[in-house]
Amino acid sequence: MSLNLQAHFFEPGKRYFRAFTPGDDFYEALIDTHRDLSDEQSAMVNAKLVLLLANHVGDISVLREAMQIARNDS
Repeated sequence: MSLNLQAHFFEPGKRYFRAFTPGDDFYEALIDTHRDLSDEQSAMVNAKLVLLLANHVGDISVLREAMQIARNDS
């Protein structure tokens, strides 16, 4: 499996009229997740989210590629 760098957001059973809408929905949910948290709590949520999603992906080579891209873009 290789890292998918194309927009790939969707919600099963939901139809979207614009291609960017699922990404907007995700961003809104992410912001809502962090709302009213301290900086420390927000950092902990991010760390937990990264680990949960990494476990979901499962493929170490894909995760390494994602980490390298994320580090290089910072």
